[in-house]
Amino acid sequence: MKKAFLAAISVFILGCSAPPAKVEVKVEKFNLAENHVSAVYTTAKDSSLRLTKGENLVFKEFGQPVETQVCVFVDPSKTFQEMLGIGGAITDASAETFYKLPEARQQEVLDAYFNKEKGIGYNLVRTNINSCDFSSASYTYVNEGDKELKSFNIEPDRRYKLPMIKKAMEAAGDKIVFYASPWSPPAWMKDNNNMLFGGKLMKEFYQSWADYYVKFIQEYEKEGVPVWGITIQNEPMARQIWESCIYTAEEERDFLKYYLGPTMHKAGFADKNIVMWDHNRDLIYQRASTYFADPEVAKYAWGMGFHWYEDWSGGVPVFENIRRVQEAFPNEKIMFTEGCAESFDSSRYEAWVLGEEYGRSMIHDFNNGAVAWTDWNILLDETGGPNHVGNFCFAPMHGDTRSSELTLTNSYYYIGHFSKFIQPGAKRIIASPSRSQLISTAYLNPDGKIVVVVMNESEIKTEFFLWIDGKAAPAISLPRSIMTFVL
Repeated sequence: MKKAFLAAISVFILGCSAPPAKVEVKVEKFNLAENHVSAVYTTAKDSSLRLTKGENLVFKEFGQPVETQVCVFVDPSKTFQEMLGIGGAITDASAETFYKLPEARQQEVLDAYFNKEKGIGYNLVRTNINSCDFSSASYTYVNEGDKELKSFNIEPDRRYKLPMIKKAMEAAGDKIVFYASPWSPPAWMKDNNNMLFGGKLMKEFYQSWADYYVKFIQEYEKEGVPVWGITIQNEPMARQIWESCIYTAEEERDFLKYYLGPTMHKAGFADKNIVMWDHNRDLIYQRASTYFADPEVAKYAWGMGFHWYEDWSGGVPVFENIRRVQEAFPNEKIMFTEGCAESFDSSRYEAWVLGEEYGRSMIHDFNNGAVAWTDWNILLDETGGPNHVGNFCFAPMHGDTRSSELTLTNSYYYIGHFSKFIQPGAKRIIASPSRSQLISTAYLNPDGKIVVVVMNESEIKTEFFLWIDGKAAPAISLPRSIMTFVL
């Protein structure tokens, strides 16, 4: 798949509608008439198909399928959660790589991610507060021991990260939902006196740390970057060799309840969204039950974020833990805040499982209640970095800072099967495949169009009917493929 970037994205079809200005959009009712036409886009292993538009499908009266007729049943009359957005993280590493590329390549990166017609239409961006592993070095925004934060300055972000975020906003038509996450407070606020290796925020600095989030939001908004929200702590149960900080569920709850929430409200930021957990699916129910057993938490928390790294040992991801939280706490929203393929190896750029991991997770996470989905680094260099602790990983796009070549892994296309077509404000609807080799999710867009994503992880070429309200259109799911239908 390694090839010149412009050739790689030439398969995109122009003319997809831009996302609406607001998420709070009335969803139109869908009516399927005889001879209704559906566009179909396909990405498939062992082929040249990469988000490639095929022949339109035509719906005909069909009625009751027989047992041997494979179907994906879609029901637009049953609607569920509303889509907030799909996107990725502009980290220090992404931005540094971006600015080491020629300007023409930079524009290609922006178009590929944030332009709905030329690319895959991201509208969601995450970034790091203070340094993270995907920074070239550790840094904070304050001087040592400055409890009152008088020295607070986001100068480290002005070299690469802020300029790229602004360019992304411009490329997306200023329709970006932007949020930020800390990996660690300054070392002197922690009981291990180190930004790395876990440690805990000392209680004497709870208020200073709460003020830190406010300062961050204020400074970014002065720069013209509206902040949708923050997460309290990236991976609060992980002691990492990079920037990390540990909170038990009770500690995170109480920090929100007594410090961060009141401080944000007092600063006039009651409209900013505070996301809890921001870690794996494995412990998410225990954290949710601890947080939301306290009615005070609801005053301040938007909901919960989660990652996918619980299956690090090769097991099956615990997708249904997200559903358990949604079932128990239906008023709390859930969003995917981070995922990537680890253990970077440039010889695996073409590994098909990279994309399949994304497609599988996105389908299951949306079907289990997630309202948004955020990939990790949108761009990394030829080493899978830069990363100051050697934790090199894959991104959907890699920029070679020596040759200026851009390489897309197939995860870029798999994500695009969702982000390019599902609009903010879309309502999830029922999609129910009749064979286990197919998994699917579907949305009703605000403009009244239906988007259905069908993925086939098997080696079985599967002929099926896309069936809606007694009408159906024939389709073929190729082995190891993903398809998007827009009708």
